[in-house]
Amino acid sequence: MPRIGKDVGAESPKASMSDDVYSLSTTRDDEERMTAPDEETSLLSAGTQRSYEASDSAELPRKDSWAGYEEFNGLPWHQRANVYWLLFPYALFTLAFGGSIVPKLNLIVDLVCRRYFAEQSVTDPNLIFTPVVLGSNNPQCAIPEVQRDVATFTLVLNVIIGILSAYTAPKIGSLSDRYGRKKLLALASAGGVCSELVFIFTARFPDVVHYRWLILGCAFDGLAGSFTAGSVLSHSYTSDCTPPSKRGVAIGYLHSCLFSGLAFGPLIAGYFVKWTGSLLSVFYVTLGCHIFFIICIVFIVPESVSKRRQLLARERHRVDREKRDRKTREWASQYLATTDGAGSWFWSWLASPKYANAVASLRSVNPFEPLKILRPKGPENKRLRRNLTLLAIIDMTLLGAAMSSGQVTLLYSEFMFHWGNFETSRFISLISLVRVLVLMCIFPIINYIFRIRPAQKRRRDSGAINEQNAGADDLDVWVLRIAIISDVVGIVGYVFARTEALFVLSGIITAFGGLGSATIQSAVSKHVPAERVGQLLGAIGLLHALSRIIAPVIFNGVYAATVKSFPQAVFVVIAVMFSGIFVLSTLVRPHVYMKEDDVDEREQLTRPSAHREDTLTEDEIVPQM
Repeated sequence: MPRIGKDVGAESPKASMSDDVYSLSTTRDDEERMTAPDEETSLLSAGTQRSYEASDSAELPRKDSWAGYEEFNGLPWHQRANVYWLLFPYALFTLAFGGSIVPKLNLIVDLVCRRYFAEQSVTDPNLIFTPVVLGSNNPQCAIPEVQRDVATFTLVLNVIIGILSAYTAPKIGSLSDRYGRKKLLALASAGGVCSELVFIFTARFPDVVHYRWLILGCAFDGLAGSFTAGSVLSHSYTSDCTPPSKRGVAIGYLHSCLFSGLAFGPLIAGYFVKWTGSLLSVFYVTLGCHIFFIICIVFIVPESVSKRRQLLARERHRVDREKRDRKTREWASQYLATTDGAGSWFWSWLASPKYANAVASLRSVNPFEPLKILRPKGPENKRLRRNLTLLAIIDMTLLGAAMSSGQVTLLYSEFMFHWGNFETSRFISLISLVRVLVLMCIFPIINYIFRIRPAQKRRRDSGAINEQNAGADDLDVWVLRIAIISDVVGIVGYVFARTEALFVLSGIITAFGGLGSATIQSAVSKHVPAERVGQLLGAIGLLHALSRIIAPVIFNGVYAATVKSFPQAVFVVIAVMFSGIFVLSTLVRPHVYMKEDDVDEREQLTRPSAHREDTLTEDEIVPQM
């Protein structure tokens, strides 16, 4: 926990509040001072207390303490947040995401092809063509004109989703710190529901609804944060309820669900289309998965952000807004003091509190504003700035390559080894299965040997250990570096592989790189206090969304330009990129974290404000973003 709460509790008088509203002045430091034995206590009572403690410790094993456990003390088991609550709904969420990728692409091809021949028949009444049947094999669509239109339209859809989610995902992540993860997780899936409804409506009435209406569905999905927001919120939820020593493994479970959904979702969707004979059936199932996910999140999964932490995050947000307003007024007042004539009225208007607030709000609309958390101010945060920036660049590269190089890898394998759908699906399933085994089996063993067992030894020697966010530890840094090395070795293997066996072996080696994505998400969350995890991962989500736009352009462009002369060039580019981020990983230092905020902010937290009553109530209906 940051030391803000301690200062607040030390300077603010205690006030009685209702049971469902927690006071910001009550912190763990206060509780420890209240429960600690007073220095003026008699020796007899102190000795008696120590004897009780000794007898208790002799009977019960000493356990590590973590601030997150204390947030929900006294609650029944079904109201305590745990990553296992999230695994099954998240698996459905990723299964719906992965299972709809291929059917959506096939639907777009059929719709574009259908519209193309309809327009051609208007200009050329003598044109004879085979009718396009949605969801069927339509060889007449395999012409350059249709492929060009499909490529252009899918690019537009991806750019719309990427841009909108890049803007909304950080906002949603920051809001989840102040209002809880559950509401925003349901919102992220609600965007998917709207998108699926548009796809179903367009496919159900293709003669009435133009396929360009699919842009509206993608806009709904992007405004709700799309898959990026769902991933960010799920990682934030896991960080809330998992101590730092086990956080990497827990996030690895989520990544196992992701890889399983991306691998087996298209396979299940393909069989489902074959069984039902209708492409629309996949979208109905995907819609059902989204709805079931929302129901589970709203009614079953417990909230991971306690009311006290929500109120503290809201108060922190209020302080940040007041600080921006004050800086705007000071900036305008300086210009007003040095400006005469016609321009003075503008600076006078800007210096007023009412309009300075509006200008500060406009400044917060900047889409890159969330990235400021990666660059905390102050000379004492120099190493923290370096760590956060390096980890963000590494994570952006890892995710961009993982999400965008897969299609190029499949195209290359089909081109070099003449694989069909069966061989390609088998390769994807094998690589994904290895990733899942690495994250579900090998990673927990590594974590137990190098982190849990040493902690148990320290516990036996010196007593209970108080876990807290204290930056990435040595294990995080080394696992990240080894994972990147495995990626580099596997990708270099792609470059030199001329047989199917060597190519598959290289893919298995790259699967061990899945440790990197899980480790880096855990390491990033350890650099900031719990109240800022959602905001930080939201900024990471912005970079994820941008990487989903930039990476496909780079990889697909390189492959298209070199496929005739040197098709392995794209893997050379990826290997160089991963070698670069390996060098960056050597600059990441362990045990660097945000210790406390500015003194000015702590003072403002303890100062009464006209907005304080509104900030500390549950009746905030329209949150200020």
